[in-house]
Amino acid sequence: MKQGERTVLATNRKARHIYHILETMEAGIELTGTEVKAIREGRINLKEGYVSFEAGEAFLVGCHISPYEHAGYAGHDPLRRRRLLLHKHQILSLAGKVQEKGLTVVPLSVFLEGNWIKVEIALVKGKHLYDKRETLRRRTLDREAEQAIKERR
Repeated sequence: MKQGERTVLATNRKARHIYHILETMEAGIELTGTEVKAIREGRINLKEGYVSFEAGEAFLVGCHISPYEHAGYAGHDPLRRRRLLLHKHQILSLAGKVQEKGLTVVPLSVFLEGNWIKVEIALVKGKHLYDKRETLRRRTLDREAEQAIKERR
């Protein structure tokens, strides 16, 4: 694997449907050994995950990592809070925006970059029902237009 090459291990497809994505960034994540092995097997669920800010630190909450099957007695708690590794100014900036404007931070994907497991997080704003319908309508129109172009060829 070349340096800078990414292998996506899990995505939160629901997040792009529910939220308007305003800003994205990548963060390291503090994991135990069995969590790393479970994530490399793709046994992670980001659907209910979000980022909380406490005492100048960022934590990934509600992200489920299934237990590693071959762990023995030293497994891990599937729903524990995991610390995100960000620069202090990034944490303060995100925390300020979340507190001030009513935005939230959610994980979009977990990927492997070299030997490091990282999380792509996004500052998001919730969509209204009519925004969701508009997105679906636009996607349907684009799909139909592409099919019409293929048929003409």
